[in-house]
Amino acid sequence: MEPTQTPMTLEQLRKLRAPIRNPNKVHQERLTKMDKLAIWITEHVGTMGFFLIIFVWTFVWLLWNTFGPVATRFDPYPAFVLWLFISNMIQIFLMPLIMIGQNLQSDHAEIRAEADFEINTKAEMEIETILLHLEYQNNMMVEILKRIEAQEKKLSADK
Repeated sequence: MEPTQTPMTLEQLRKLRAPIRNPNKVHQERLTKMDKLAIWITEHVGTMGFFLIIFVWTFVWLLWNTFGPVATRFDPYPAFVLWLFISNMIQIFLMPLIMIGQNLQSDHAEIRAEADFEINTKAEMEIETILLHLEYQNNMMVEILKRIEAQEKKLSADK
């Protein structure tokens, strides 16, 4: 837009804008029940509390079945090796599930980044419009000053 052209009005600028979307709502609407389950597991399994529960449970299990009274051992050697196998299987299944949850969270971050980009683009257009308005006003004031100076010269020449 040239400085001598009239810049867009605020109403014209508002009509060009698409409504701003809430990326959190968009993300929640796109999730399936399985996605929500994966995120829930990712958020809860990926905590120190869960780690401590598994660690303490495994430690108590091994201690009890190794050093506990023989009559009360519920999983004596070599059966607790089964527990170690099962815990490894749990880890093998949890890793892909955690990665799925992380991918879903990454998708959410991308949606937020796109929303940020849209907002920044809109802000850039609005700032550019404001600058054009200021430039237009400057040009108008310069023209008014030139006219006033010309009138003053004409008045002083007439005297």
